[in-house]
Amino acid sequence: MPKKVLLLNGPNLNLLGTRETSIYGTATLPAIEQNITEIFKQQQIECAAFQSNSEGGLIDWLHTHRESNFLLFNPGAYTHTSVALRDAILGIKIPFIEIHLSNVFKREPFRHHSYFSDIAIGSVIGLGLYGYEAAARYAIDYLQRS
Repeated sequence: MPKKVLLLNGPNLNLLGTRETSIYGTATLPAIEQNITEIFKQQQIECAAFQSNSEGGLIDWLHTHRESNFLLFNPGAYTHTSVALRDAILGIKIPFIEIHLSNVFKREPFRHHSYFSDIAIGSVIGLGLYGYEAAARYAIDYLQRS
């Protein structure tokens, strides 16, 4: 059975490319999704991408895709607030990497706490677009080893 990786992005990430470009850069979310999907496609791994500004939408999508093998997750602002998303990820038992484009530790103090870091395999923080690529390459290696 082919492996399947999920690429999930939280609130306001649909505004990438126009929102606070000095922090997040100029690449759009569709460009990121296309790039990551292509990386997986080259390894014959399916990638499903989704973004929502709604906590419930993210949770429902995770529940629907709970048979997947790996998750790349940028929770956006839900990083600092969502116990419900944390519980959803724990409930579906998919290994995942937490991704942040910016270095949250160089930003406001409230951004220094994550509800996901302690349950993630790892976190990629502050590497911009490369963070998504690094997480994808790790996921490929992880899936090949498992």
